[in-house]
Amino acid sequence: MPEHFSFKSYSWSLGTTSFRMANFHRKVEEQLMLLYEFWNNDQNIDCQWSGNSATQVKYYEFIKSKGFVSGDIQDDYSKKAKTARQKTSGLVDIGLIDSDRRLTEVGNKLLSICETGEFSIDNEFHIPSDSFLYFKQLLKTTNILSEGKVRPYLITGIVMESCEDYLTDDEFTYLLPLCVSKETTAAIIEYIHIYRNNNITIDEIIKNVVLTRYNYPAALHYFLNSEKTPEDIMSIGMNRDGIRHDACYVRLYEMLKAVFIDKTYSSIQELFQAARNIKNKAGTMWRALLFKNTRKATEFNDLAYNKFHSITDMNQFDKMFFEYLHLIKIKTNLTDYKDLNRRYLNITDTFLFKDGKVSFTPIFQNYFKTSAGYVFEDAYSECSLLERDCQLSAINEHLVFNNDDVLEVFNQANNVNLVSIEAVYDYIENDRYSRFRELIDEKFPNDVIISMLDDFETRQHDNEIINKVGSDADVPTIFEYIIAVAWYRISGYCGNVLDYMNLSLDSNLLPRTHAGGGMSDIVYRYQATADYPKHDLLIECTLMESSTQRRGEMEPVSRHLLNYMIDVNENSYCTFVSNNLHASVISDFRMRKSFPMYRNDTEHVDGMKIIPLNTSELKVILAKSISYRTLYALFDSAYNDTSVISPPQWYDVTIKNKVFEI
Repeated sequence: MPEHFSFKSYSWSLGTTSFRMANFHRKVEEQLMLLYEFWNNDQNIDCQWSGNSATQVKYYEFIKSKGFVSGDIQDDYSKKAKTARQKTSGLVDIGLIDSDRRLTEVGNKLLSICETGEFSIDNEFHIPSDSFLYFKQLLKTTNILSEGKVRPYLITGIVMESCEDYLTDDEFTYLLPLCVSKETTAAIIEYIHIYRNNNITIDEIIKNVVLTRYNYPAALHYFLNSEKTPEDIMSIGMNRDGIRHDACYVRLYEMLKAVFIDKTYSSIQELFQAARNIKNKAGTMWRALLFKNTRKATEFNDLAYNKFHSITDMNQFDKMFFEYLHLIKIKTNLTDYKDLNRRYLNITDTFLFKDGKVSFTPIFQNYFKTSAGYVFEDAYSECSLLERDCQLSAINEHLVFNNDDVLEVFNQANNVNLVSIEAVYDYIENDRYSRFRELIDEKFPNDVIISMLDDFETRQHDNEIINKVGSDADVPTIFEYIIAVAWYRISGYCGNVLDYMNLSLDSNLLPRTHAGGGMSDIVYRYQATADYPKHDLLIECTLMESSTQRRGEMEPVSRHLLNYMIDVNENSYCTFVSNNLHASVISDFRMRKSFPMYRNDTEHVDGMKIIPLNTSELKVILAKSISYRTLYALFDSAYNDTSVISPPQWYDVTIKNKVFEI
């Protein structure tokens, strides 16, 4: 009988792949709201979660009725229960709910932030209040592994602090998660320095760190001395779901032997098929290792050069098969967790993911330099405060933000001589605007924006829209962001556009979506010039179907402008940008010119200037590089037009046609 070699964890991760969801921010927030509603239903108050499939299925049915999950599990009771557990597991991991799926103290705090929409900055780090909460949670989050306990956020800090304050994408993906103890962390740091000098490969590091530990040496010894039966081959795979899940590797082993040992090149197509039968990324990696083309291979010339070509005996062959079997499995798993780790770290607004590198934002980079020697000692111990809404000092007394210390470290790191922490914030804010300008010029030039506006109009390529932006946001939020970027360019890059956008941006200055919604408009503030007076412009954006615009947009847009004119600046107007303007919407907004609108018995405005704008016209504006001063004059002329024509005709004559004529 073959020996059984059980899987042992060799890496940490933040969350689990079952909790890997798009719109991460919003999904976390939505589920807190759903859990709160579920447990406060009289029918569920006394229900137990742990070990109770009935409650778990009940929760699944509840979130499905709310549209949180889709698909059709039908009557599969166990799958419903499993889905309910999986969808909530990530919230348990970071302490927002307990193991019984009840909101913790910190979970209730986040829920309150979401429900009120109070994402404002209220901390020394100048990050939104929800990001600050996530930051504290990830400082406390612990992985319990075969080798001991690790806190991934702190581990990340240790490694970056020791590696020139950054990690490459490959280092972040394949090496950082292998830091599961003080010993492996020290080894990985040393290997990264060697790797950056091109004296070792990622694969070699993985083999040195992982395949020399746990039960890999024992499994290799067994395999080299075994009969190489199908059971032998499956047993050394250490599949956590059971050896039968590695049955695909039996055929792969046989065909590798046929091609590279027996030189039976007629088996190349069978080898390709054997690699293809391995599911997901592992199969792709095997095909990339063995063949020039991962889609088709039939003859010797289709083979890629690899180490199997140099094999001279079976012992070498078996050893190499074992190494690649596990190397590819390990790299596949680490790749699977890469996106998840990035999502969790990103919600803290403390990291930058840019140009193939991972680094702390400037303020956090310098903050940790003031306390690293003390704080990082906690990286290998569990924090007992995970479910508590506590101060940084309770997590570690050295985590207190010291203005003088941060100022000193910041000056040294940046070779400047700033005199106050406020000056540091100003410096960082200027850097933030520089990064934003660089981002939009590189990522969103006019031709890209125009192409995206095409996609917004058709709504046939939403996934492409999301991929182009590469952020944790839904399509309506991205639309609003792109309109803000376009208007910033139209305005000649003038004004504090990051303040004008009432959007939540991550540390990489990309949009994200909150469940609580909040303000949806963009408020642009213009100083007086020779071309226009001092005024404010509200930009409202919608992707609503034309048939629903009347009900969903006319009243909110008018109300936003009314309140703004009364409370902030009476010399304000609004531009309503849509991918598909409805005639009734144009009519209503045109009517607002001479239609008094009241907030109460004493507060009102005599009329409002609301200019509708189709994305088809916005594309022309961008293509022709029409400036805001020109648009202001055009909008003002359209507003003051006295022609006795229908509102849709008015739009065509005074706005659409004029844009095309410029």
